[in-house]
Amino acid sequence: MRVRKTVVISGGTSGMGRATALGRIARGDRVIVIGSDPAKAVEGARFLRADLSSVAEVARVAREITEPVDALALFANRPQTERVETAEGLEHTFALYYLSRYLLGELLLPQLEAGQRAVVVNVAGVGVKAGRIHWDDMQLTRKYGVLRAQLQAGRANDLLGVSFSALGRRTRYVLYHPGFTRSGPQNLPIRLLARAFAKPVAESVAPIVDWISEPPEEPLTASDRGKAVPLSLPTLSPAAAARLAASTTALPALAALKGA
Repeated sequence: MRVRKTVVISGGTSGMGRATALGRIARGDRVIVIGSDPAKAVEGARFLRADLSSVAEVARVAREITEPVDALALFANRPQTERVETAEGLEHTFALYYLSRYLLGELLLPQLEAGQRAVVVNVAGVGVKAGRIHWDDMQLTRKYGVLRAQLQAGRANDLLGVSFSALGRRTRYVLYHPGFTRSGPQNLPIRLLARAFAKPVAESVAPIVDWISEPPEEPLTASDRGKAVPLSLPTLSPAAAARLAASTTALPALAALKGA
């Protein structure tokens, strides 16, 4: 008899996040979707409204999830063509694409460790070597560009998987790069390219749905479009992961959480 799972999905109201939610609902799971727009709530899922670019909002929504969690799937991202700073003084892409994922993994860790062979699936760009962490200016105050911000956050998510899995936790961690997928709002040139070259959403989310059913045995798994990514890549450096973890916990925006 298949065991019903509890699955939390950030950025689960559109694209691959929504498709993953629907896939797990179809299997009978309890699905919790975190998103910013109630009008896009997924039928059959519990919807939690939150602005995931806000540290305070991430902390609030995490407190609303009290039951054991078997899977946490992380999709939330919204590219910004101009630099946007959050109310907490963080560059928006860094806050949403990287920091919300770090916080959800840490704040929901007790619930994950209480789950049945729990897994975190972080959907970003593992295997991509472009981009880097701008250690002297992670908030990109001096030189912002949408690609620069996206690549930095992508490399930060790579390192997040390394640091999470290095701590001897029961929860498995999967870094997944689905490749070019027909999902989310797109401008006309991207829509035209998507018709010709992008994979259907259902194809891209199939491995995610399967990892939730059967988490990998290894503490960390990295997959780039169906191919295993060597954990020896420089973009998965344990030293850089430890440095990023220390820099993240030292962020002034996280100060209020330390005494909570």
